[in-house]
Amino acid sequence: MTRTATAAQAERRASIALSAACRCLLDAVHRAPGDYPMGQEGDVLTVEFTVMGIPCIGLNGGPIFPHSEAFSFQVATDDQAETDRLWDAIIGNGGQASQCGRCKDRWGVSWQITPRALIAAISDPDPAAARRAFGAMMGMGMGMGKIDVAAIEAAR
Repeated sequence: MTRTATAAQAERRASIALSAACRCLLDAVHRAPGDYPMGQEGDVLTVEFTVMGIPCIGLNGGPIFPHSEAFSFQVATDDQAETDRLWDAIIGNGGQASQCGRCKDRWGVSWQITPRALIAAISDPDPAAARRAFGAMMGMGMGMGKIDVAAIEAAR
């Protein structure tokens, strides 16, 4: 089970994750039954959700536990259309592009939108083909954009 420490918007964060990556479910929202040192009765404590078949728990860690790129959801995509759809859903809802095929949603949660073609290309049994594909990915991924499947395939 994947655990994520989130700020007070755990429920809203789960909602964007669920809406951005259509194969997701909000399973449960657990609220504080009483006041506590960093919050009040009714505040969201945890949110249980499923992302691409992976059960997750979003923990309301308050402001002392912000998100970082040390944790991200990696979503394997079948083609450029799926890559574009997921990337655009996250970016278009207040998110931003990051490096290496990553983007962040509007709450700072990192997503790696990774075409399966990229994984196949950089693990090609031909080391020269794998290096070329890796070089193409680094050329685009270190910039601020999503992975371009056609460029990876052309480099291979």
